[in-house]
Amino acid sequence: MNGSTSYNNSSGIKIAIVGRPNVGKSTLFNRLVGRRRAITDPTPGVTRDAVHEPAVIADHAVELIDTGGYRVDAVDIESLVREKSLALLEEVDLVLLMLDINEYTPEDEEFVEKVRTYTDRLIVVVNKVDNQQREGLLWDFYSLGFEHVVGISAAHGTGIDDLEEKIEEVIDFSAIDDEVEDEPYIRIAVLGKPNTGKSTLSNYLIGSESSIVSEIPGTTRDVIEGRFRHRGTLFQVMDTAGIRRKKKVQESVEYYSVNRAFKTIEVSDVVLLLIDAEEGLTDQDKKIAQQAVKRGKGILIVLNKWDKVKEMPNQMQAIQDRVRYVFPILSFAPTVPISAKTGEGIEKLLSNVYSVWKQLNRRIETPVVNELIQDLTEHLQPPRGTQGHFKVYYATQVGSSPVRFLIFVNRKKGFPKSYVQYLTNSIRKELGFTNVPITVDLRERSGHQT
Repeated sequence: MNGSTSYNNSSGIKIAIVGRPNVGKSTLFNRLVGRRRAITDPTPGVTRDAVHEPAVIADHAVELIDTGGYRVDAVDIESLVREKSLALLEEVDLVLLMLDINEYTPEDEEFVEKVRTYTDRLIVVVNKVDNQQREGLLWDFYSLGFEHVVGISAAHGTGIDDLEEKIEEVIDFSAIDDEVEDEPYIRIAVLGKPNTGKSTLSNYLIGSESSIVSEIPGTTRDVIEGRFRHRGTLFQVMDTAGIRRKKKVQESVEYYSVNRAFKTIEVSDVVLLLIDAEEGLTDQDKKIAQQAVKRGKGILIVLNKWDKVKEMPNQMQAIQDRVRYVFPILSFAPTVPISAKTGEGIEKLLSNVYSVWKQLNRRIETPVVNELIQDLTEHLQPPRGTQGHFKVYYATQVGSSPVRFLIFVNRKKGFPKSYVQYLTNSIRKELGFTNVPITVDLRERSGHQT
């Protein structure tokens, strides 16, 4: 991608939590991060993609990574998860090998041999040590031949202080600058139905294979984040689980995945609504769009796999017309055709993301707003109501990202919605908010009754 580079804003120290499924990796990850970031569930193999999150361990900033479970008999997605977890070990500064105090399985045994080459930067973390009897069993794990062994209970928080002390012992933090520059960035949430290419797009933007790509629906479960720089601007992209109709979401794991995907809208600046160009728009896309507009977020309609349909005459115009007809709520949103696989259209996509972000953060001085409002009311006066003419006095911008305007009137009750829409459309067009949602609220000027 022209002008783009991957970016890492952590202190440089990367710590990966590894092990077979269901030993408590995600529970420990959430404990160290300080919030429920990774999905935890008794179902084996819940975590698939590596989940990266900044954390503070022993007063030092680190990048903590939760990985998918290692399985001996892995097939399909599980084999992709296993290979990704193993490849990650080459990149990290410290490996937390997690085992269960209650059982040492053949999968554990094979994985231990796989990670033995990383002995000098590995801590054996034995989980579920939550009573005295289990503490006595901890000594058995020293027979594995690793120097550093710590017993904890990730669920109850027991032994976490000991683990942090051990991490500080193994890693020489004195040679690392913990000061991290707090640089602003544009937060992009990639949402859409399953198999529209969200993970392929996220990987292309980040410049790495952070998200597992597969034709199997529901591959992505956690929100996978990564940063990259494009033409001097820092972006954070959040790859999310595919969102299906509620009646099709049956597994509890998928429920949490979809719920978390929707929550990324709240923390994003711009939503990329990814649509399969061959399949077209669906009602599910409309629900995603409604959530984004409701929260005042920027939104782009991204037509992926465009390389497969672009030869069809007038295809782009047909899709844009359908959007305006079926989804009038998205009439302001730019439509960008891309191929996440080949990179076609990505440059234009990022240019549009930046433009939308600039509009979201645009502030208009009150005199400029009032001059426009005066021109608009002179051009088209508010209609007359049963109690006389409605009047518009003045207006001001009260918020950006989301963009909000406040208009002071003589009476709110019964104020014509069509006239408010006239003012809203004019503000969007004349003040430079053509591609973002804006909210216009009415307030009665002091001295008038509601």
